[in-house]
Amino acid sequence: MMTGKLSKAEGLLLALTGLFLCALLALAGRDRARLAENGAETEVSVPQEAFLPEAAPLDLNRATAEDLTALPGIGEALAERIVAYRTEHGPFSSPEELMEVSGIGEAKYAGLKDRVTVDPGS
Repeated sequence: MMTGKLSKAEGLLLALTGLFLCALLALAGRDRARLAENGAETEVSVPQEAFLPEAAPLDLNRATAEDLTALPGIGEALAERIVAYRTEHGPFSSPEELMEVSGIGEAKYAGLKDRVTVDPGS
């Protein structure tokens, strides 16, 4: 029958567990303080170019919607709008014309301009 009292072994284990948890909290606090002192960042943003392989620029007049989704910031819906724009207005005359497509402004184009081209013969 249980009387509600801890045995010596249970009390010792409980005390050691408490000490262990306190030590972990102290170490975590010390590590955070060191990171703050050293100015270390916990999050690092990596430019997309750092992990995307170098590839030849994509010809806007020949690219399929699937091809276009490989470009940074171009999802399926935007790729379909690019293809629809090309179908409605004819071939792109310059890469800058991409900004005429709904959803592509100056900022998005700036991220794409080195990855797209327009072949005059296409």
